[in-house]
Amino acid sequence: MIKVVIVDDHPMVAEGIQSILETYPDIAVLATLNDGQTAVDRVVGLDPDVILLDVNMPGLSGLHAAEMILDLRPRTKVVILSMHDSPEYIRAALSHGARGYILKDVPTEQIRTAIDVVMAGEQYLCTGAKVALNAHPRGGREPLTGREQTILLALAQGKSNKDVALALDISVRTVETHRNNIKRKLGISSTAGLTRYALENGVLQGTGR
Repeated sequence: MIKVVIVDDHPMVAEGIQSILETYPDIAVLATLNDGQTAVDRVVGLDPDVILLDVNMPGLSGLHAAEMILDLRPRTKVVILSMHDSPEYIRAALSHGARGYILKDVPTEQIRTAIDVVMAGEQYLCTGAKVALNAHPRGGREPLTGREQTILLALAQGKSNKDVALALDISVRTVETHRNNIKRKLGISSTAGLTRYALENGVLQGTGR
């Protein structure tokens, strides 16, 4: 019997996955939890084989929760559930110890496939994640310049283009150019995506947010 825990702050998503997995006689869903900290707190008692973990949750993010869970239960396999197909999100998940990465719009049978693959000791990436990584190979991504890192931090803190321009004594057009370059380099299409990237990759650590 494969013991599974589902962690997602959207109850309908968690319940939907649970109802699918419970159709398999060799899978037992031990719990559905709605935040990363609860998953960390309960992982020892539940002792799951696999945790299906949403990446964006209030409080403790899925990536940080994954690290803490694996510190407590190294043999547990973490599979990340995400809406994001940015290669930076995927690489960050794998670097935090995840054994699998699934986009939330995949056919439901892929979740079962992912569980089987990671239980066999292998890594599982859904088709969309593989395509994203192949389209943006690690060696081909340009690093952010120092100025771009500064602007990324400011944008992630909620500052407007005008605020950033005034603080750095540059034009608003220059800020817009830098912002577009940052999005292109990171493979992220929206300002909200930049903020999530900054939060989940430690850019905002120590800034009071």
